[in-house]
Amino acid sequence: MASPFPAQLAAAVRTRRADLRLSQQDLADMAGVSERFVRFVEQGKPSLRLDTLQALLETLGLELQLATRTSAAARALVTQALVTQALVTQPPSAFPPSSAPPEDDEPGEREDRP
Repeated sequence: MASPFPAQLAAAVRTRRADLRLSQQDLADMAGVSERFVRFVEQGKPSLRLDTLQALLETLGLELQLATRTSAAARALVTQALVTQALVTQPPSAFPPSSAPPEDDEPGEREDRP
């Protein structure tokens, strides 16, 4: 399933531009971007240059904000990260001993040690 973000962004930009009574070309000129870029944003194109998008949003008086998701998928990611972290931070004694020979001994070239 595609992310709803591009469609939400497109609607917000179209609405704000209309509220300001700007044409796509007027907005593009004011933001220093191409009219084509404004069209792409308003059509919900899923991949855009972030710096160019920020210039457009700043011109409209809009901003992007990041927030922590509270969906089940996000909770699952957090749980997985905690499990992974717990496994990585276990003391060496928690792992079974290695069956590999010691690193300083090579097969067939063992020294006799007293």
